[in-house]
Amino acid sequence: QVKLVESGGGLVQAGGSLRLSCAASGRTFSYVSMGWFRQAPGKDREFVAGVTWGGKHTRYAESVKGRFAISSDDAKNTVYLQMNDLKPEDTGVYYCARKIGPAVDWGSWGQGTQVTVSS
Repeated sequence: QVKLVESGGGLVQAGGSLRLSCAASGRTFSYVSMGWFRQAPGKDREFVAGVTWGGKHTRYAESVKGRFAISSDDAKNTVYLQMNDLKPEDTGVYYCARKIGPAVDWGSWGQGTQVTVSS
């Protein structure tokens, strides 16, 4: 089992930036994908960004393209989400997740970190 711990959330004004980190410990694999999801108040969880562990492939939700960037540091077993030009609608609890190889579902999740964007 892998433990994922998110950090870097906080309160920021619209137009500002935050960088989230997700550190993985325990059982890990090289052939994995890491992702960021968020859940806004009263909303369902949604996919934000994903990356293969080597950083070769990335994908983003349309709502964050051009503003967010996902990256990974394999040596530190850490994935990041750089969030720029934040908007109030970006507010929510952000979770990192991991899936192994071609798995459809994300099998491991962190506890989440709160991001609040004020107008």
